[in-house]
Amino acid sequence: MSDPTVSVVIVSRDRPAALVRCLTGVAQLQYPSFEVVIVADPGGIAAAEAWDDGSAIKCVSFDEPNISAARNLGLTHAAGDIVAFIDDDAVPEPQWLRYLVAPAVRADVAAMGGFVRGRNGISYQYKARTLDTQGMAQPLEVDPFQATVLVPPKGRGIKTEGTNMAFRREVLVELGGFDPAYHYFLDETDLNMRLGRAGYATAIVPLAEVHHGFAPSAIRRADRVPRDLFEIGASWAVFQRKHISKDARAAQWAALRQSERRRLILHMTAGRLEPRDVRRLMRRLDAGHAEGQTRSFGSAGLARHAVVPFRRFAAARRASRFTAVRGLRGKEALAQATRRAAHGTIETVLVLSRTALFHSVFFNTDGIWVQRGGIFGRSDRAAPLFRLSTFARRAERERRRVEKVRGLNVEN
Repeated sequence: MSDPTVSVVIVSRDRPAALVRCLTGVAQLQYPSFEVVIVADPGGIAAAEAWDDGSAIKCVSFDEPNISAARNLGLTHAAGDIVAFIDDDAVPEPQWLRYLVAPAVRADVAAMGGFVRGRNGISYQYKARTLDTQGMAQPLEVDPFQATVLVPPKGRGIKTEGTNMAFRREVLVELGGFDPAYHYFLDETDLNMRLGRAGYATAIVPLAEVHHGFAPSAIRRADRVPRDLFEIGASWAVFQRKHISKDARAAQWAALRQSERRRLILHMTAGRLEPRDVRRLMRRLDAGHAEGQTRSFGSAGLARHAVVPFRRFAAARRASRFTAVRGLRGKEALAQATRRAAHGTIETVLVLSRTALFHSVFFNTDGIWVQRGGIFGRSDRAAPLFRLSTFARRAERERRRVEKVRGLNVEN
């Protein structure tokens, strides 16, 4: 069976620099047939069109703070068999699409979701999770190297993360896409519950990795402190009306409200919020919940076919290189990797110091995967704080850790 065509949809608002970095990572994807659809505000559209491969992108203007409506607009322009979503403040590993859509070979799989690493490039923000009858996410153990296909029990769902998920286009259209009543929160959770209700299977694919940075926005700061809770309250009100029985809503809302207050108190005790901020944010949460009680939900019908034909993104087949150096040689190694990347390679540079420093990974603006840390430090957060090693052994261990997602052993 040939690989399905994929439309990669990226919604962006007020983050043109992050969008360009995301596109730089997307350009390294090693998948034979995909297109890129950008749904963005004027600044994002201008940045995408000015990017090196901007002419190969479908750019769709949209300047409203509603990610569900933006994703539905992207869906109308997406012509792939599969529609994949990634946030503008995220970067995919080069083998992301190859792993993410592989389970679609099974006819019963309608949705696919991968793992998400956090801003240090090591720790996971999200792994496998299920949704209980009230839409609350619960951890799920799955094989870390193989896709796991799941059909949820009645009234439950399989969680996909908004920054790393894919769906059969025909199924998204059948279900009405994303509900614009969710302006930014619970949008994919609602879809996951509807997928489960319709009896569709979801594949959880651990090796389909993206790195998510949690860039600042109108609703949260760079340190993840909330600026506003209105939409969280409104989204929970909509979710309750769609999925929770009337007699269970009050108790659930009381528990959710208390959870949000505890989160704010933790930020306050850490010095990130003032007491008056806690009171203001809780008032906004309540106001949102009240508004959500009257908000219309359900999306308009979506076209079965894309408004424009498939526009294949000509991503080059690239060799993937791994370079490990001692700290003092890091600057020179990065300069050499940058020159090679400009000629079409995927570059990973590991810079090791003779310390026990924790490791971090980031994708820089030159398109280089940079990992820094100590020879004796940990890159697996569950590993011992200190582990004796030589430079060569540690470099090989880190190479093996990333070889599958980075494509180090894939023939090009």
